[in-house]
Amino acid sequence: MSWVEIFPAKKFSLTIDDIASDKSISHRSVMFAMLAKGESSIENFLRAEDTMNSLEIVKNLGAKVQDDGKIITISSEGIQEPFEILDCGNSGTGMRLFCGLLSSANGHFVLTGDKYLRRRPMKRVTEPLKSIGAKIDGREYGDLAPLSIRGASLKAFDYTSKIASAQVKSCMILAALRADGVCKYHEPELSRDHTERMLQGMGAELEVNGLTTVIHPMKNLLEPLCIRVPADPSSAFFFAVAAAITPQANIVLEGVTLNPTRIEAFKVLESMGAEIKYELTEDKYEPIGNIHVKQAPLHGVVVSENISWLIDELPALSIAMACANGESLVKNAKELRVKESDRISTVVEGLKASGIEVDEYEDGYKIIGGELQKAEVDSDGDHRIAMSFIIAGLRSGMVVSDLECINTSFPNFFNLLEKITKVEFHS
Repeated sequence: MSWVEIFPAKKFSLTIDDIASDKSISHRSVMFAMLAKGESSIENFLRAEDTMNSLEIVKNLGAKVQDDGKIITISSEGIQEPFEILDCGNSGTGMRLFCGLLSSANGHFVLTGDKYLRRRPMKRVTEPLKSIGAKIDGREYGDLAPLSIRGASLKAFDYTSKIASAQVKSCMILAALRADGVCKYHEPELSRDHTERMLQGMGAELEVNGLTTVIHPMKNLLEPLCIRVPADPSSAFFFAVAAAITPQANIVLEGVTLNPTRIEAFKVLESMGAEIKYELTEDKYEPIGNIHVKQAPLHGVVVSENISWLIDELPALSIAMACANGESLVKNAKELRVKESDRISTVVEGLKASGIEVDEYEDGYKIIGGELQKAEVDSDGDHRIAMSFIIAGLRSGMVVSDLECINTSFPNFFNLLEKITKVEFHS
């Protein structure tokens, strides 16, 4: 198993214009192109393992794909029954959204993934889909992949989700586009809204009224998607934390989506004392701009609201909490337990190994800020755990193992990190 040693960083001033492209938008862009007439154009697509798997699935579903290395063009004459099993790799987003897209398509489809994805819960999408007529089965009565989907006619629905999840919402919106009537989706709090923004931009009849999304079935194919994928704020956030915990450091993160449902972690870091400014540069499908982060003394914070807006960033945010003065509390975040790893347990275990006092709860943890110590941390195959504790190494030095997972979302992570500090790789 590969491992890396990170050495403490000195002050730095850096502008980064090649943060990994947004993973959520990249997944959606290739899927939504299957619903459009004509040729869709996608620039700055994330070329990481998870998103390239989604692109390969689209090809297997009959789309014509051209890729010149900069722009991907996709045209489709409808979803075709594939010859291959559809491999989503490590991506829960990919698997859950493809369930919605394929549930009404003609044919038989099998979705699988790596050993980590095959243990993640899928009943949160398969149950509501089956309730409207979808024919889906899998291990544990449809809760675990591989999943088998036989396309069927779907009924209109008025569905209330128990959890705020952009993946569940997006899955049901995709199903609603080919249901037999107007559909309504209600969520307990607003989750990330890329799907709504992008589909509205493509001409879908879709209205958002507070926590309710109303979706009209497609009468015709949608308008082609023409998008430049912005930088991923959840990837950029690792380097925001790097600047926030390194004395006299500052960083500019360029071309990031400034969607309010995606920058909550930056808002929390700002509330902890970091100096953060936002600069809007464009606004089409998504508001896009630059984020400036400057180190300042950090203090503890309570994170209990808008959890779905920052669920992916909580491991990195926990490193900032460990470096802050005072006590920080994360609660209402039970969803962390069913990510690529049980992120509550892996965060707690890693911080304790690093000399930080932590209390674990069913839905979160309490962190007493202190001095990070060099430790050995196993990522458990979770890219966000790996990168979070690598960033912690900028403060104290760190050894982190099981690194291959980083390629699923942020292939140039180490290239950027080496602009800040010394990194040694081992196998």
